Amino acid sequence: RAVAMSVSHSSRLNKLVREQYMRLPQDGRVQVTYVWIDGSGEGVRCKSRTLDKEPKSIEDVPEWNFDGSSTAQAEGSNSDMFLVPVCMFRDPFCLDPNKLVLCEVLKYNRKPAETNLRHTCKKVMDLVKDSHPWFGMEQEYTLLGINGHPYGWPDNGFPGPQGPYYCGVGADKVYGRDIVESHYKACLYAGVKICGTNAEVMPSQWEFQVGPCEGIEMGDHLWMARFILHRVCEDFGVVATLDPKPMTGNWNGAGCHTNYSTEEMRREGGLK
Repeated sequence: RAVAMSVSHSSRLNKLVREQYMRLPQDGRVQVTYVWIDGSGEGVRCKSRTLDKEPKSIEDVPEWNFDGSSTAQAEGSNSDMFLVPVCMFRDPFCLDPNKLVLCEVLKYNRKPAETNLRHTCKKVMDLVKDSHPWFGMEQEYTLLGINGHPYGWPDNGFPGPQGPYYCGVGADKVYGRDIVESHYKACLYAGVKICGTNAEVMPSQWEFQVGPCEGIEMGDHLWMARFILHRVCEDFGVVATLDPKPMTGNWNGAGCHTNYSTEEMRREGGLK
């Protein structure tokens, strides 16, 4: 009962009823979900529209707009902002031929929004493209109940000391593996370059890895993996947080360890 109370109400809706509608044909039309980073620089937002045919490349996806005053990215007096598609993925929630599209955000004057760090990163990556920079990201996160308490932890206490949880197996050592495996499969389906996952040191803490990604791909695939994680957690009724220290005290923190190399470094004797 305690575990059931920690999940959201919407996750308890009858998912079999939803499947009935998901199987309906779309008559050639396609649902495209636009995803972007909001004014916090951490949160992701999304909204969907219909296209008359399946986009084959990112160039086939039109620009769109949204109300930036509702995402802490603009004032109410001049709130229209542009969504510029930059990277397209298959949609693991609505399935083919539907798409997820990561977008950059531009202000009304076509200048990058303050949280649009991709714009300058892309310029740098273009300058160094001949070095073929590779990135591998290890994104740690913690699963929380809807009450903000780590998922699966006792309501009025703590689990046993850290030690058996890292890469653990067993109902007394890992919490929420269904979410982790669903996220992994959803990323593979979408085309995100996810390359691994494992349980972390603190119970209810997990990690997934993305890469190797070359250049700007690194941010595009990491952010889409994060979006998919939040969206999968929504279905299960729990919350994924990237908070670097979700629990005070002697509990493991979380981060995004990043591995990096250039073509020169990857050659024989390159590190030296």
